[in-house]
Amino acid sequence: MSARTRELFALVPAALLLSAGFAAIFLSRGDLLGGLNGTNQVSDVSLTYGGIFLGVCVAAHLVLRIALPDADPYLFPLVALLASFGLVEIYRIDADLARQQAQWFVIGVGAMVTTIVILRDHGKLERYRYTIALGGIALLVLPRLFPPTNGAYLAIKVGSISIQPAEFAKIAIVVFLASYLRDTRQVLVLGATRVLGVTIPPLKHFGPLLLVWGTAMLLLFFIRDIGSSVMFFGGFLAMVYIATNRLSFVVIGLLLFCGGAYLVAGHIGHISDRIDAWQTPFDPKLFDPGKPGGSYQLAQGLFAQADGGLFGKGFGGAVLELPSGNCGADAQLCTLLPAPHTDFIYAVIVNELGLIGASGLLCVYLLVVQRGFKVAMLARDSFSKLLAAGLTTVFALQVFVIVGGVTKVIPLTGVTLPFVSYGGSSVLANFVLLALLLLVSNRARREA
Repeated sequence: MSARTRELFALVPAALLLSAGFAAIFLSRGDLLGGLNGTNQVSDVSLTYGGIFLGVCVAAHLVLRIALPDADPYLFPLVALLASFGLVEIYRIDADLARQQAQWFVIGVGAMVTTIVILRDHGKLERYRYTIALGGIALLVLPRLFPPTNGAYLAIKVGSISIQPAEFAKIAIVVFLASYLRDTRQVLVLGATRVLGVTIPPLKHFGPLLLVWGTAMLLLFFIRDIGSSVMFFGGFLAMVYIATNRLSFVVIGLLLFCGGAYLVAGHIGHISDRIDAWQTPFDPKLFDPGKPGGSYQLAQGLFAQADGGLFGKGFGGAVLELPSGNCGADAQLCTLLPAPHTDFIYAVIVNELGLIGASGLLCVYLLVVQRGFKVAMLARDSFSKLLAAGLTTVFALQVFVIVGGVTKVIPLTGVTLPFVSYGGSSVLANFVLLALLLLVSNRARREA
């Protein structure tokens, strides 16, 4: 069986999951999708949604079969599985948001196909590395011109459309670093000197590396985005280690980041509040349901996860809001779990599917990361190897910072859970990321 045929058959479980998930939600609500009656109607509606989803995926598969016949056969089906799960969970939270997310999914698949058809050879990106880097930094700074969201400058808002440029900037920064480290990795290793037993890279080539560190600090100070800062700098350190095989470079980078973050956090109230909420989420002084961005949100997320237990309450079983008659004058008191469709969708998942269901979701993410690193291992040229490793690392760190924030491992951040949380920018950017991984994979597997 060819790789593309395996990919085609692997898309079927994702569509079946979506159909089963919608059917479970319809039955749990009891209203059977706005008044439809009988299990036959539930089956028809859920199978229709699953068929449309499968049709979009098969259309993308046909393009991959023609354009990238040797690409990894499991990356796209794994992403389709995550996307189907996200659509079901968002529909359970808000049907209108789910319809918008479905539209973004179709647009995201289109963006993936367009990237593959237009780019064809990812090596072309090396020629424009400095232009891409400047564009990435400009995207990071641009939200500063718009009003903040919960204290952080994350989005560009034009009318009813909101875009998070950091989602696209992460790809631009990885492309630049992969190209730069490809040319300088030998110099960084051979020109390094030992000072007090620590290997330090040559100062001549240390400037761009300090520039990346400064960009991470800029994210903390200028746009107050903890999650993007951790993603960018973590991906940078991983790529430096892969390129040089020197652990001391990573240690130096971690020390620089921790020192800079400590100094910056002390001068920005938003970040200090996030750290206080992380350290004392149950503090009565901070536990205010009228401030859904504070410790109330984190504490309620922890309660929801604990309430899910081992097997969860089933799709539609999580209680996200109280009846409006119990709210008094403040409608915010009805919101038991603020932002359940974005930051805290993982808490809803744990509540409805339990520890086992959440672990299964994380296993799918781990499989995506494993396939991404396998693509990097198969790649023959340094740029492809670093590009695949960097994109995979940034993807893995994005999952870590959101799950770690919701579970109180690290301070809460504002990033989304890839392909699962609601957000058009995240869907588009991650499908472009997937397209680049598939391009690298196609060349690597063909050469192998």
